[in-house]
Amino acid sequence: MITNQIENIFKKYADRENFSGVGYVKKGETTVFHRAYGFAHQGWQVPNQLDTKFDTASITKIFTSVAIFKLIDEQLLSLEDRVLSILDLGESAISKDVSIYHLLTHTSGIADDADEEAGESYEELWKLIPNYSVTETVDYLPQFIHKESNFKPGEGCRYNNCAFILLGLIIEKISGMSYREYVKKHIFDVVGMKHTGFYSMDQVVEHAAEHYASILDDNENIIWYRKNIYSYPSIGSADAGALTTVTDLDLFLRSLKAGKLLSDELTNEIFTPKESYRIHEKVTEVMGYGFQFLIKNDTEEIKYIQKDGINPGVCSIMNYYPKTNTTIIILANQDTNVWDLAWEVQELLGE
Repeated sequence: MITNQIENIFKKYADRENFSGVGYVKKGETTVFHRAYGFAHQGWQVPNQLDTKFDTASITKIFTSVAIFKLIDEQLLSLEDRVLSILDLGESAISKDVSIYHLLTHTSGIADDADEEAGESYEELWKLIPNYSVTETVDYLPQFIHKESNFKPGEGCRYNNCAFILLGLIIEKISGMSYREYVKKHIFDVVGMKHTGFYSMDQVVEHAAEHYASILDDNENIIWYRKNIYSYPSIGSADAGALTTVTDLDLFLRSLKAGKLLSDELTNEIFTPKESYRIHEKVTEVMGYGFQFLIKNDTEEIKYIQKDGINPGVCSIMNYYPKTNTTIIILANQDTNVWDLAWEVQELLGE
């Protein structure tokens, strides 16, 4: 039975690869697999449950992308609008030619607060800046707007977190609401994502997992864990940090694909890849509007659509296979290889 085979894969990763979290597979209207592993609270040995909320890290970018598209649907924005024509950032190194399109597709060239593609550590930022002091979208600006750009807008593609901070500020400027209020009202509430939100680390949240970064010995072996409470800002923003469940993410994806959040035109637009990025042996990886599209090398057919997220103690992945209307969603609260885990499940399903 396919469910048992998937369970064997997850059990292997739980036993040998440090997996702690929830896995979910749904094909059409049928839930094929839904299991929880490990502990939501290591100290009290409280197990993860099927409805445990997990930090999603950069999966949050998809909510930001959809929020921008909703404003475009309302004709309050366009993809061609220049960022500096909307936001008054004062003196900055950001080019006047950077557009909303550039921000969404990681082609703006603007500097990041931590250039992870160059090997910089996001966690290191918070040794100099108190993470509890960065709570509003505007609080991120001093960390990147004066840094030199990597390239001119549209002349490259480089994954960029702070591009989504700027998108969050644009959402606030155009809507008159805070980023988190707008996303809750216009996305979470519309879809019915009752277990999703932005929560501060000092907030008491029902059914929310703690997240644990690995402590390694000299040979890179995990010897224990530490809480990640100093590893990034104390509450999520437009680039990362929403908490959710696997079923809420599935509901979001399927609602978006079904046109419940955007017009038919923009639903199609957001599910269409835009910028070449990397070529792998089996697939070509393409950047879209906060999505990552994987396309078969021999055709332009979309193999699957993926968004993932990683921070210390946070690993998340969400794959959607349009041909079979299948989702694979994995949320983890320890450092673990959810990418290979998802790949093994995908291979088993024949996707």
